[in-house]
Amino acid sequence: MSETELTKVERAEQELEKRFSRLVGLSSSNLCVRCGLCVDACHYVQSNGKDLEISPVAKAERIRKVYKKKHDWLSKIFPRWTGAKKLTEEELEKWKEIAFRDCSMCQRCTVNCPLGVDIPAIIGAARGTLAALGEAPEMLTMLADMAVAREENAESFQDAFIQQVKSMETDLKKRTKDPKATIPINVQDAKILYVALSGAHTIMPAAVIFHRAHESWTLSQFEASNYGIFLQDTEKSKKIADRIVNEAKRLNVKEVVITECGHAFATFRWTAPNWYKEPWPFKVKSMIEVIDEYVQNGHIRLDPTKNFEPVTLHDSCNLGRNSGLFEEPRRILKATVEDFVEMSPNRERNYCCGGGGGLVANPEWEETRLKAGKPKADQIKESGAKVVVASCDNCRHQILELSEKYGLGVKVTGLSELICDALV
Repeated sequence: MSETELTKVERAEQELEKRFSRLVGLSSSNLCVRCGLCVDACHYVQSNGKDLEISPVAKAERIRKVYKKKHDWLSKIFPRWTGAKKLTEEELEKWKEIAFRDCSMCQRCTVNCPLGVDIPAIIGAARGTLAALGEAPEMLTMLADMAVAREENAESFQDAFIQQVKSMETDLKKRTKDPKATIPINVQDAKILYVALSGAHTIMPAAVIFHRAHESWTLSQFEASNYGIFLQDTEKSKKIADRIVNEAKRLNVKEVVITECGHAFATFRWTAPNWYKEPWPFKVKSMIEVIDEYVQNGHIRLDPTKNFEPVTLHDSCNLGRNSGLFEEPRRILKATVEDFVEMSPNRERNYCCGGGGGLVANPEWEETRLKAGKPKADQIKESGAKVVVASCDNCRHQILELSEKYGLGVKVTGLSELICDALV
């Protein structure tokens, strides 16, 4: 039977089979003991009156019961005992909600699981299945396709990009008080290829910091975001990553530094290298790590009295739980602000802001994600801070909206901008 002759359910079963690795299949079928510790860990449950239908274990069970129907010997004989069921079109519709809308892939459930069951990996298998069927959120698909198209039409974008960047140099000269200050592009053999997001807010602060540190760097003509990863579409994700990999190789840089963006750094540092046959000839770092090195080595000097308001730190899920960057931002903040206060809980126990996993990009899910962000809003309020540092664009957008919805009255900024304010 050809692929075009298969029903949607049959195609979905095939796609799920591709994405359920041996490890994911084992953890989803055998390790979970339904202890419920992930329930209290989930910000969706906490903000919805302990609604168990949207708990991590319940969402994962809807997906794994389909897998068990084919692969668990007991489920084949006694499906009623194990809860195993065949996939239906109605169930696929439900997957759209639990996989994309009702889960930000924050991994707090996994951190709190005594057996380390990787529920986000199970949710990711459902996301990838839906994306392959053309059933993923339209906005995420469009953003991923636009990124791929930019690589395919790089020459037509390049002139406009260079013109945009050159227009920022006037501001850079003022901020650095150096009439020779520039934002370098396409520099061969520079130490750093800096990959920003779209817009000046992630380019200008980095340019100021690099200038002050006398760094050898060049700006990437591509943005760091990889919306293919939200879709769990490896083919699109790799094409998006290829843009930066090829540029870094062409320019012969020593390091690729990803701007303050959680999913972009986690994707490029931890996931993308697995898609390539050979190791990359460059290191991958977060801008947070670079700033930490500058502060520790004295390459930049800071006056913390310039940032005198109480400041707290939001541990981005992808930078924190997924990448282990917990102490670096704290060292930076202690050198940059007068009054640093911790949220509680923090580090790997920190609550997700509710905007990750691509939720911020989908306007129709605004009510759901702002409600899911209530635990984060409560954390911020209890800290008493007037400024929230969030080293992730999605987190910044979400926390700004949380501040408006819950009357927090806080300023939200990134580490790089706070550093620029404190530079001596």
